[in-house]
Amino acid sequence: MRRRLINSTLAVVLVVIAVFGVSLVLVESRTISASAQESVDSEALRLISVVDSRLLGEERITVGVLAEQVDSSRYARVEIPGRPAIEVGERPSGSVIRSTATGEQGEKVTVESSGSAVTRELGRTLLIIGAVALLAIVSAVLLAVRQANRLASPLIDLAETAERLGSGDPRPRHKRYGVPELDRVADVLDSSAERIARMLTAERRLAADASHQLRTPLTALSMRIEEISVTEDLGTVKEEAHIALTQVERLTDVVERLLTNSRDPRTGSAVVFDLDEVVKQQIEEWRPAYRSAGRAVVCSGKHGLRAVGTPGAVAQVLAALIENSLMHGGGTVALRTRVTGNQVVIEVTDEGPGVPADLGARIFERTISGRNSTGIGLAVARDLAEADGGRLELLQQQPPVFALFLSRVARNRKDPDRPVR
Repeated sequence: MRRRLINSTLAVVLVVIAVFGVSLVLVESRTISASAQESVDSEALRLISVVDSRLLGEERITVGVLAEQVDSSRYARVEIPGRPAIEVGERPSGSVIRSTATGEQGEKVTVESSGSAVTRELGRTLLIIGAVALLAIVSAVLLAVRQANRLASPLIDLAETAERLGSGDPRPRHKRYGVPELDRVADVLDSSAERIARMLTAERRLAADASHQLRTPLTALSMRIEEISVTEDLGTVKEEAHIALTQVERLTDVVERLLTNSRDPRTGSAVVFDLDEVVKQQIEEWRPAYRSAGRAVVCSGKHGLRAVGTPGAVAQVLAALIENSLMHGGGTVALRTRVTGNQVVIEVTDEGPGVPADLGARIFERTISGRNSTGIGLAVARDLAEADGGRLELLQQQPPVFALFLSRVARNRKDPDRPVR
């Protein structure tokens, strides 16, 4: 591209120089020749007037008198009838510019000048025109190189940006070049980079959330299947299989929920459900793990509550809180349900040391953890709660009290606690 711009600019300049330069040379050569001829003509007229005036005054006409009237570089010849011719200067050879004038008494004056002076003047003019043309060519080349760099360098940058996008580096450059068309391309590439970055972030977040959320339920499911494989009691097999199928359904719901949130976090699938069933299912699922750790998980509070939300998402939020207490807490873990206003509250607390003071305000941020864990669980739990219009809060740091707030729905019109929705 650089070469094409330089060549095209140089071609235009050469055409302009050829057209106007030749015309200028022709005009200047004619002007110089005409000026030289006029100078010789003027000198011949002046010399004939001097001869006429001396003839009328009957004065002597000598070489000395005429030499004062003629340029030293020129040759003059005066012819007076009845007298010998008078010559002044050296007669030029080669190309000659000649002018002849005749006086009133028949005298004749001839003035000659060498044509080499015109040739030298024309040569100087051509040299000046050539120098100006060369300067124009050099200036045009420099300007073309600068313009080519101004256009080619941004294109190289844009190509590198597109290559980086293709190689998986979606960072926008936010670099502009002062050329509207190129800046428009840069805007589009930066917008594409930002969209790709958001998509990659969402996919990585989905992968991290899915691996974290599915790890514990899959472990529990494998334990159920192991129990089924080693027992010979048909009743136990049926019971464990039923629990395993329930866990599979919940895992399916969790995966669908994670996919939905990754596409559009504002999309909810909230329904009215019985809170007791979700709480009971979580206690039964986590009781073996707590029993193995020498701890207990219990439930208390108000029963028969109905809430608005996604049962699978609520179960996953409770699972994250219970697992958090198992990993970072101590003693008995208690789930307590209560009503406040038009909301149902599920509190999860334990007897452990609680949340450090420096982590209290940031406990729901991703990668924030009091120990060597991923720091994803509570962040995902908060996102799941907010997707259905609920919220997850840390009410107390020591001992730790996490609370899940959901919209409440009364069972019948006689329920004294039924709020206005």
